[in-house]
Amino acid sequence: MTIGVGGKTAGQALASLSDMTAGAVPIAEAEYQTRIDKAQALMKETGLDALYLNAGTNLYYFTGTRWRPSERMVGAVLLQTGAPHYIGPAFEEGTIRQFMTIKGDIHTWEEHETPFHWVKKILNAAAITQGKIGLDESTPFFTSNGIAQSAPEFEYVNGAMITAKCRMIKSKAELALMKRAKDMTLAVHKATATIMRDGITTAEVGAFLDSAHRKVGAPAGSYFKIVLFGPDSSYPHGVKTPKALEKGDMILIDTGCQLHDYISDITRAYVYGDPTDKQRQVWNAEKSAQAKAFNAAQLGVRCGDVDLAARADLETHGFGPGYATPGLPHRTGHGIGLEIHEWPYLNLGDDTKLAKGMCFSNEPMICVYGEFGVRLEDHFYMGEHGPVWFTEPSHSVDDPFKGV
Repeated sequence: MTIGVGGKTAGQALASLSDMTAGAVPIAEAEYQTRIDKAQALMKETGLDALYLNAGTNLYYFTGTRWRPSERMVGAVLLQTGAPHYIGPAFEEGTIRQFMTIKGDIHTWEEHETPFHWVKKILNAAAITQGKIGLDESTPFFTSNGIAQSAPEFEYVNGAMITAKCRMIKSKAELALMKRAKDMTLAVHKATATIMRDGITTAEVGAFLDSAHRKVGAPAGSYFKIVLFGPDSSYPHGVKTPKALEKGDMILIDTGCQLHDYISDITRAYVYGDPTDKQRQVWNAEKSAQAKAFNAAQLGVRCGDVDLAARADLETHGFGPGYATPGLPHRTGHGIGLEIHEWPYLNLGDDTKLAKGMCFSNEPMICVYGEFGVRLEDHFYMGEHGPVWFTEPSHSVDDPFKGV
């Protein structure tokens, strides 16, 4: 029997966990201002006269203002100098002010009015009558189109040239929050493995994941959860009708949480019972490819070459080539931070050069469709001298949680 799998009730497993958030500090106001300063410097370098930040992650990243996107335009215009200019419905002004971290003027609109002209008005008030405006890449079409139609004299470009360039490099404070969140999720994984039993359903495991994440200090529980058994585990993001657990099944669990808005995302795969020779072979090949990707991720290396290193290793074990299965049908990894998938990406077409502060998942999954799949997912960041694991990879197919 795989060590650490089964043997406890859900109650016993929950009792083994405790709050892990002591000392975790949210992002300070000064850091939000530093982010704005960096964005404005990049805007000057690239000749961008303004950057529109839509409600959501980018607005929060730069201003500390939490606001969910909806059918009503809420956002901020950032010029090359000065404080942000917020745009929002008049009846929401008081609430927006409460959520602001970085203060700025609020330009409001009534329900019967169009809000899009405010971007032009803000620019004109700063004596900007033509030039280039970056639009937050997550801006919905009705907003981006409305802005462009209300001010056709401006050129519009993808704001990711600023937002992505800033967000892909994490600060010490961001790395600390991500490290803690990932430690929390790894503890949850270890506890979850102990509740496995014949006939347990994916819904039961999912409910435990949620409770366990709350127990370690994630107030919203699991940010997401994928639980798959046996043949279902060969499909990276699940199946329509998941099966219950049986002896000999490969178990694949992918889950994470949020800590002060920063995300964890860890996958573990292990066998309920004793691994077969084929399960052992595939599991070991997955671990090898994950290690090859990590070792290839050196400062200055192209992101795409990390993906290619994992694929080359998988080929030596008889998988692939390329995206062919049995093998790896998707990218090796993705950036992570405030969102679960961020720039840049470990896929063979990404030419971004690895730099200090970048963070990535490392998950070159092997899919043997109709039989089982193995995904071992841990994250690393680029440190002073190269890659550094946030969490140590799974130890072995027989003892996956050794040392955790």
